[in-house]
Amino acid sequence: MKNWVIKMIKKYQEATSTKNPTCKYHPSCSNYAIDAYKNYNIFYASLLSLWRIIRCNPFSRGGYDPIPKFKKNHIQPNQIPKGHKHEKSD
Repeated sequence: MKNWVIKMIKKYQEATSTKNPTCKYHPSCSNYAIDAYKNYNIFYASLLSLWRIIRCNPFSRGGYDPIPKFKKNHIQPNQIPKGHKHEKSD
């Protein structure tokens, strides 16, 4: 499903490539959406893409706006540092 959505976005980019670019953001909204679909599940990527399109309006400042990175580092049980309170004691 994600690959199909990315393919549709690329077709949109090809169809509008002859028009004068007017996107205020970098990367453009369509490139932002492609990045989101490549890095996140389809639900979250759709949400990010829709939020980006809503923000792209005449009153926005624009500028550099990449997709968000994961905020939490998930630690595997075998990666818990020594002395941590969740470490098993023998």
